Amino acid sequence: MKKLFTTLSNIWKIQELKERILFTLLILLVYRFVSHVVLPGVDPTALGANEKSGLLGLLDMFAGGSFSRVSILALGVMPYISASIVVQLLGIAVPSFQKMQKEGESGRKKMNQITRYLTVAITIVQSVGYVKTQVPAEAILLPNTLFLVLSTFVLTAGTLFVMWLGEKITDKGIGNGTSLIIMVGIIARLPVAISQEFSARVGSASEGGGPVALVLEIVALFAVVMFTILIVQGVRKVPVQYAKKIVGNRQFGGVRQYIPLKVNAAGVMPIIFAQALMFIPGALMQFVPSLQGSWLIQFSNTTSLAYSLTFAFLIIAFTFFYTAITVNPTQMSDDMKKNGGFIPGVKPGFATSSFIDDVISKITFPGAVFLAIIAILPSLAVKFGIKQEFAHFFGGTSLLILVGVVLDTLQQIESYLLMRHYDGLMKTGRVTGRTGVPAASSNAAL
Repeated sequence: MKKLFTTLSNIWKIQELKERILFTLLILLVYRFVSHVVLPGVDPTALGANEKSGLLGLLDMFAGGSFSRVSILALGVMPYISASIVVQLLGIAVPSFQKMQKEGESGRKKMNQITRYLTVAITIVQSVGYVKTQVPAEAILLPNTLFLVLSTFVLTAGTLFVMWLGEKITDKGIGNGTSLIIMVGIIARLPVAISQEFSARVGSASEGGGPVALVLEIVALFAVVMFTILIVQGVRKVPVQYAKKIVGNRQFGGVRQYIPLKVNAAGVMPIIFAQALMFIPGALMQFVPSLQGSWLIQFSNTTSLAYSLTFAFLIIAFTFFYTAITVNPTQMSDDMKKNGGFIPGVKPGFATSSFIDDVISKITFPGAVFLAIIAILPSLAVKFGIKQEFAHFFGGTSLLILVGVVLDTLQQIESYLLMRHYDGLMKTGRVTGRTGVPAASSNAAL
C-alpha cells in the first residue's frame, strides 16, 4: 500500500504527466456538463422517465444517459465509431484504401478526413431517425419540420464537438480520447445502477434477497471483471531469434524476442457486429406489426435462450472472421525475414506463416468462446433477478471497453513513470500482458 501511494505521488512530480492528466480531467468535465444540455425546442419536464432498454439502453449507456435525456450530445461518438469501422473494413477489402494505408502519414490524414466526412453523413441520417422515433411528441415545442431541421443540425454539431474533444485528449491529454469519453459515459451510469440494485435488495422497495444477495452480486461482478482482464491481457508468446550482425566493433541482434499473439485479437468488434445483427428482428417487428406475434419475438428478447445461443454463435463466427482479416501471418513472416528473424525449429517463409496461422487458430477458439460468455453474461444476470441497469456491468461491450481503456491508460502512465526512472503502478513496472515487443513485427501488437 505504501508503494502505491509513493507511485501516485510520483505521478504529480512529472510536470508533463500532471498537466496531461489535469487537461484530460478538464475536457471530460466539459463533456459531462454539455451532455446535460437538452435539444432546443424540447420541454425537459415533458420527457419523464424516458428510459431505454435493449440495444437502445446500451447506446444510452455509452452516451452517459444523453440519449434518454434528449441532449445535444445524444448521439455521442457512436457515428464516429461506425464511420471508423466502415473505413477500417474498406482498408482491408478495397485496394485503393489499402494503398492509402501504406502511404504513411499522408495516407493516415486522408483516411482520417474520409472518416470525418462519413461521420457527418452517418450523423445526419441517425439524427433524423433519432428525432422521429426517440423524442416524445408531447415534449416538442416547435413546428415539426423546423424542429427536425434544427435538431439534425444541432445533433450533428454535437457529435463533431465530441469528436473534437476526443482528439484534444489524444493530442494533449493522457489515453485515447474517444475511448475515455465512452468510458466516462459508462461509468456515469454506475451510481444509478448501484442505487437501483441496492433499493431492489435492501431498500424500501425490496424485491427480496437482502444484503447477502447484494454482497454475492458484488463478489460475482468483481470475479467477472478479473476474468475479463485475463481475456483482454492474454497473449501467446511466439519466440523469435534474430541473427547476429557485426557492424564495426559492435554486435547487433543475436537475442531472442517474442511475438505476442493476443487471445482476443478481435477485441470488442465481434460483439458490436453480432449486436447489430441481433437488432434486425426487433427493427422488422417495428416496421411490420404483423410480425410481432411470430417466432421473431424470441430473437428480440435479450433474456430468451434462442437470443443468447444465436448471439453467442454470431460472436464466435465474427471473432474468427475479424481475426482472419486483421491478423496477417504472411506479412508477419515477411517482416520477420526482412529483419533477419526466425522462429526456432521453423523454416523461414511459408512454413513460418503456416506456423503462426496454426497458433492463431488454436488460441482464437477459446478466446472466441470466452468472449461469447462475457457477452451473454448481462442477459444471464437479468434472468437471475439483477436489475438490467446493473446487469450491463456484468459483461458485454461495456465491460470490455472499461477494462481495455483503463489498461491502455495505465500503460501510458507507466511509460511516463519508467522513462523518469520511477517505479510503475504494478510490481513489475509494466502492465502485464500489454508490453511492447520491439521489431518482431509491425502487426504483432494488433
